[in-house]
Amino acid sequence: MDFLNALVALTNFVGVPAIAYGSQLALGALGVTLIYSVLRFSNFAHGDTMAFGTMITILVTWWFQSMGISFGPLPTALLALPIGIAGCMLLMLITDRTVYRFYRAQKAKPVIFVMVSLGVMFMMNGLVRFIIGPGDQRFSDGERFIISAQDFKALTGLREGLAIKTTQGITVITAVVVVALLFWFLNKTRTGKSMRAYSDNEDLALLSGINPERVVMYTWLTVATLATIAGVLYGLDKSFKPFTYFQLLLPIFAAAIVGGLGSPVGAIAGGFIIAFSEVTITYAWKKVLTYVVPETMKPDGLVQLLSTDYKFAVSFAILVVVLLFKPTGLFKGKVV
Repeated sequence: MDFLNALVALTNFVGVPAIAYGSQLALGALGVTLIYSVLRFSNFAHGDTMAFGTMITILVTWWFQSMGISFGPLPTALLALPIGIAGCMLLMLITDRTVYRFYRAQKAKPVIFVMVSLGVMFMMNGLVRFIIGPGDQRFSDGERFIISAQDFKALTGLREGLAIKTTQGITVITAVVVVALLFWFLNKTRTGKSMRAYSDNEDLALLSGINPERVVMYTWLTVATLATIAGVLYGLDKSFKPFTYFQLLLPIFAAAIVGGLGSPVGAIAGGFIIAFSEVTITYAWKKVLTYVVPETMKPDGLVQLLSTDYKFAVSFAILVVVLLFKPTGLFKGKVV
């Protein structure tokens, strides 16, 4: 029974949160890797793109709630999500037309695009803070748990409870559906095949009659969709705060680079590697060890390698190691 209690505690505090967090990072990393593959630069504004799409969704959610519109046991934000995606798409297209198109016409080097994306990042960050404010914003409603810790204890008779939040279940299911649709789009549709051809060899794709501006437009639309979904799922699972989304840029880039920048499969794998690393290293192992070690060896302290305040340091350390020893990532993406 002690082993089962330890397993439940580990699943409750490490397994379930890491799977949900990994799904959110994977969706964010897919957006980063698409831009790097097709548009050939690292988009430092991606975290604030997520924040903008989430902000639109939150504002529409509040509007729905004020009118008494709900989604039953599910969060009302799911009803507002399509409007948030549309708003983020519009912002991406305006940004591309007013900023990035000029540098594409000039055949600017990738480092110029990176610097430009930094400017876009600060502008988006300021815009989001100006509209919704810098503080925490909670917009989750509906049923809180799929199964609560108390219900699990009553069902199993164990001392430890397993709680699965509704937002965690929605995150995993949505991520699976979105990834499946993305891979279908990239591999089966004409537009997706054009994006892949443009990514593999730009000159050959242009000679084949592919319209580069059309490819760029659909890339931004796809990235806006992924960014908004990832941002809303993260906000529902935790809370929305503009600066937190700015900080998320580090684990998202780490996930994309660990998996292999330019590889969609690598982005997904990297998201879960980063998530499990952060959660495992910052988890206090005292409760689990209490169940599995002899009475005389039970720890007095928390047995925590790093405080949760330093979880982004885990992403940074993994990123540095990968860049030093395997810059193409696990799935042999493009060299950073």
